[in-house]
Amino acid sequence: MIFSRKNVLVFLLTAILIVVAFLLWPVKENIANFNPVVQKEISAKIMFVGDLMFDRGIRYYASKNGGNTFIFEKINPLLLENDLVVANLEGPITDNKSISLGTIPGSTNNYYFTFNPSLVKNLFDNNIKIVNLGNNHIENFKREGVYSTEKYLDEGKIGYFNAPNGPRSVSTKINDIKVTFVGYNQFSALAQKIEEKSTIEEIEKAKGFSDIIIVYSHWGEEYLPNPTPAVRNTAHNLIDAGADLVIGSHSHVIGEIETYKNKKIYYSLGNFIFDQHFDENVRNGLGVVVQIKKDAQTSAFELNFEEKHFYLESSGQTIIKE
Repeated sequence: MIFSRKNVLVFLLTAILIVVAFLLWPVKENIANFNPVVQKEISAKIMFVGDLMFDRGIRYYASKNGGNTFIFEKINPLLLENDLVVANLEGPITDNKSISLGTIPGSTNNYYFTFNPSLVKNLFDNNIKIVNLGNNHIENFKREGVYSTEKYLDEGKIGYFNAPNGPRSVSTKINDIKVTFVGYNQFSALAQKIEEKSTIEEIEKAKGFSDIIIVYSHWGEEYLPNPTPAVRNTAHNLIDAGADLVIGSHSHVIGEIETYKNKKIYYSLGNFIFDQHFDENVRNGLGVVVQIKKDAQTSAFELNFEEKHFYLESSGQTIIKE
């Protein structure tokens, strides 16, 4: 078959028109069915527990059962359910030999604690990645013990706040929510009014870069569930200054729970890991799971609370109390 020049041109023109028509043909199905997913809510889940003490009886129980992994064994799954666990570390981490192990209750050395550096890995493995150091035992081995504690925590990637030499606060970001933890220590070398003033100043400073501010306090009278008038007044002042939540420790028993200006105050979470078994009140501890929700559209925050109950067994282990 012989094609004339005219036929070739017609053929080429027709082919071009077909290709152009194909390229311009509207793709309706994908466009019509496209519904972008809009994230409505961002959340962070933080668990707070009370006093941690790994000397004296706990050191004894751990040494008899292969180490502190045994102490955490029955609570590990619960701790790992959260984005972060925050606790009060009731003593320094040093290379010093224990002077409280085997001592008589009530004797001087019975109240001087030091924790083995291997504890840092146990903390990390159990999701306890921020600890409060503002308490009445952190200087049991003087300032050298504080510096040693900070060194080991830094090496183990554990955050901390309110050590005697600072800083008073620490901040973290969880799922785009900025949370700052501020410490208040009634037993600081500072006078109580100065300590409270310094804590409030830290809260004021944290407002500029935080979504949520939580104060972890060490205060009150041992073995008493209700706060003293001075402690209650301080708690209210911390809320007034801008704290979104106040968590307390030190009394070794579960304390009163108060709602003040729609903000929660847990005056004491009691013991979490400790060797006190002389009374049922000191054997019971409280954990508080805080679900922080942020509305992605309005940036409004909501805090929801779930409480967990613990029990200190005679073996040194802490268990979840049903």
